[in-house]
Amino acid sequence: MGKENSTRQIWLVFWLLLIVTAIEVILGIIKPAFMVERRLIGVTLLNHTFIILTIVKAYYIVYSFMHLGSEKKNLKWSILLPVWVLIPYLLFILLTEAFYQHEMYY
Repeated sequence: MGKENSTRQIWLVFWLLLIVTAIEVILGIIKPAFMVERRLIGVTLLNHTFIILTIVKAYYIVYSFMHLGSEKKNLKWSILLPVWVLIPYLLFILLTEAFYQHEMYY
C-alpha cells in the first residue's frame, strides 16, 4: 500500500469517526422527543441509537488503527464476528434484565 493510499484511508476514517461522533453529540444535546418517548426492550430509541453508533465506531477503530484491514479474511472474521454477534447479544440480555428489574421495583 502506497503512502498516498494510506494517508487517504486515515483521513477517510478520521472524517467518518468525526461525523459519527458529531451525530452522537448532537443527538445527546437535542434529544428528539420521538426518540426519547419510544421504548424498545425497556430502553429508549435514543439509547439504542447510541449503542449502534458506538459499535460502528469500534468497528472502524479496530479495522483501521489496529491494521485489521490488511489481514487475511479468516483473521478478520475471528475478531469482528464477536463484535457484530456477541456484543449485541450481551447488550440484549443486559437491557432485558435491567427492564425486568425496573418493572419489579417500580
